[in-house]
Amino acid sequence: MKIISTTNAPGAIGPYSQGYIANGMVFTSGQIPVDPATGQMPEGIAAQTEQSCKNVIAILEAAGSGAEKVIKTTCFLAEIADFAAFNEVYAKYFTSKPARSCVAVKDIPKGALCEIECIAEA
Repeated sequence: MKIISTTNAPGAIGPYSQGYIANGMVFTSGQIPVDPATGQMPEGIAAQTEQSCKNVIAILEAAGSGAEKVIKTTCFLAEIADFAAFNEVYAKYFTSKPARSCVAVKDIPKGALCEIECIAEA
């Protein structure tokens, strides 16, 4: 097993890593839409989805993988009413249409509107 760490995605805000490579697979931690350069979150579901996608892909790339190798994503929304707007942005990044779960949850860390985690081939 190997821990993934990159400055191109936000650092962990708790006792966990950005991701792991194990048995030829990449497992990312959930990525909220924090810009790693500024530490700030953009406004609105479209901009937040964009940043969460960029953060997940940065971790994948640090592991030698990429969006095209994603097998499964799990997506969390603060409001299920944002589902269509979320999908519109998400579809631009995950064009291979990996398997996915997408659920609304009560709260996401730092008041984010979305969070994305994934499993990919290394």
